[in-house]
Amino acid sequence: MGSDSKKVQWQEGDMTVTRTCSWTAPGCHDGCSVLYYTKGNELIKVEGDPESQYNFGRLCMRCLSAPELVNDPNRVKWPMKRAGERGENKWERITWDEAYDIIEEKVRSIWKDYGPESIVTAIGTGRNIWSLVPKLTYSAFKSPNFAMGFLAGDSCYLPRAAAMGTMIGDFFIVDASQLDPRRYDNPEWKLPECIIIWGNNPIISNGDGFLGHWIVDMQKRGTKLIVVDPYLTWFASRADYWLQLRPGTDAAVGLAMLNVIIGEELYDKDFVKNWTYGLEQLAERVKEYPPEKVEEISWVPAEKIREAARFFAKAKPASVQWGLAIDTQRAGVSVANAICALVAITGNLDVPGGNHIIRTAFGVDRLAHVSSDWGLAELSEEMRAKRLGVDEYPLFKYGLCATARGDSVLEAIETGRPYPIQMYWMETTNTFVNTACDAKRVYAALKKVPFVVVVDPVLTPSAVAHADLVLPASMSVERDSLRNWWWPLRSISKVTQYEEAKTDEEIVLDIGKRLNPEAFPWDTVEDMIDWALIPAGVTFKELEAKTVMWPEPHYKKYETGMLREDGEPGFNTDTGMVNLYQDIFVEWNLDPLPSHMEPPYSPVSTPQMMKEYPLILTAGSRQWEFFHSEHRQSATLREFHPNPRVSMNPETAAKYGIKEGDWVWIENNIGKCKQQAVLDPGWDPRVIHGEHGWWFPEREAAEPTLFGAFESNINNLTTMCTTGPTGYGAPLKNTICKIYKAE
Repeated sequence: MGSDSKKVQWQEGDMTVTRTCSWTAPGCHDGCSVLYYTKGNELIKVEGDPESQYNFGRLCMRCLSAPELVNDPNRVKWPMKRAGERGENKWERITWDEAYDIIEEKVRSIWKDYGPESIVTAIGTGRNIWSLVPKLTYSAFKSPNFAMGFLAGDSCYLPRAAAMGTMIGDFFIVDASQLDPRRYDNPEWKLPECIIIWGNNPIISNGDGFLGHWIVDMQKRGTKLIVVDPYLTWFASRADYWLQLRPGTDAAVGLAMLNVIIGEELYDKDFVKNWTYGLEQLAERVKEYPPEKVEEISWVPAEKIREAARFFAKAKPASVQWGLAIDTQRAGVSVANAICALVAITGNLDVPGGNHIIRTAFGVDRLAHVSSDWGLAELSEEMRAKRLGVDEYPLFKYGLCATARGDSVLEAIETGRPYPIQMYWMETTNTFVNTACDAKRVYAALKKVPFVVVVDPVLTPSAVAHADLVLPASMSVERDSLRNWWWPLRSISKVTQYEEAKTDEEIVLDIGKRLNPEAFPWDTVEDMIDWALIPAGVTFKELEAKTVMWPEPHYKKYETGMLREDGEPGFNTDTGMVNLYQDIFVEWNLDPLPSHMEPPYSPVSTPQMMKEYPLILTAGSRQWEFFHSEHRQSATLREFHPNPRVSMNPETAAKYGIKEGDWVWIENNIGKCKQQAVLDPGWDPRVIHGEHGWWFPEREAAEPTLFGAFESNINNLTTMCTTGPTGYGAPLKNTICKIYKAE
């Protein structure tokens, strides 16, 4: 539909200004348009592009701090081979060819002695590794085991993706006008009358490629909010309805809202009749969740649930912006199913201002953070069947994302069953510091893996503790690539080079050409990007000259056959409808309807334990300064946020003799950690919140200190292998604890 034709590079005095897109590292999930100011090979400053129709010149403090992080002299400069024992932080500088020789020798040896399935790869979040590392795994290593860094229940978008995959057949996002370069002037777009913000704080997190400021823009135009969150976020303070629920009871709240909407016949009767399957069964299920019962479960007043449900159902259009809290509970898939049902039965699916069914712009998904199956088809059926977790949890096989189950990877390392794990490849994942629950268990398990490679811009505790090889990864300003999750299609331009760092694209292509050249036919990274861009009809250089390309959005695609390969009207599901009731779940011995599942440790599940651990512990909310465990090495950002914080209601603090700024132990039956108290009346007195991802780059790297990786680690208190019946979802944000001052 459109493209930017503005100048992409110019001089301002002695600085070169480049208009491009920024992505991690450092950063977040978004791909905001920026102006990079460089002098020679040095990044001097970053500004938001004021002419961008994506972020309108706005940037977060992480992006503004990029020069400090990019120019950090403590970054990994060149490939390093472990010189001492693991954990001693002793390294020998080697060349890239030497590093590749070691990797090739190890991989071929594992193929011969154990089979490719004994190689596991793992990623964190951010960067475009979501499609690149699968290609490395399936095509170069010939293994089926691409995973997500020991994330219990793979509780980051995957439960939502699985629910959308079987229920709707596609992903959806809030239509905030970001699909068209005219934005709010697009005559087809409609302002949502109501948005539910469920389980995230998008103005800080900007998760799943959604810029939180878009909701602020729509509020200014009149959009009303319902916020479902245990904390009084900035959005919750401005909402018409704030449903302050007990952490881990989201499914019950969703089912109660459905109870009201279906019981009072507030749903869109035409859409339900023509485009959904199973309303009768869903209607019977939601009768089990009247608002009065759900008030007892969730702590949300019954009348407030009723009012919010009516408000949402009557708003035309309306939409739901959801977040990671959906995934981080055992009932994650059920929560997502309930929310999908709310969107669908109210007629807000794929309409202007509703929840838009989205695929990548121009169909460009390779190198675009959405394709976890790139290369999977090259594996035999026999090899694909060896993916860890698929036998026990079939949704891992048939959901919208192809990954090995992180919990199953851990069990295989610990037990050697169904086969031993001989190699673990970590690309931008700080395992036991950030993604892994039960941090010390995962730390101990990785010590057993014979060969570990870490690819990262910085030396993390995970690298020091486990790596045999560390490879230096380029940051965003140091690579040519593209960004396409979800919309528009954007180029990323290289403007600097840091020492011997290589891009993820270069590393994957280099290794792939050594191990399986037929599957990596490109001579250069640019050739590979050009191949990925074929659906868009441009080369990388042509896209770079535009910086941005916008396809034409289409609404109600289910009416015109745009969602199905056969071109017939309907959804990309087994029934061609939105599956409010899921027959396929019955085949898998799963509940075909959403339901509430208590956290494993809660006032309901373990009332006796509440005597010793009387508080609900939630964790993992995003901070302005950091993206998960990134950015702790920034002096500027640490000045704003120097220490890990545990937040609690002043009433709670007074009860336990805690004052603002006190260091506090958070402890439960799994473990404990230490954080600094912050008093905040936005929390229910029965709930406290701990921060995740904390390590201290200024401290000793070698064991036993490991940059203080365990001292303030909230994942000392969470569990691996405690997932829901689908295998997806884990209680990261809903457990129990006690607190006391750290003397």
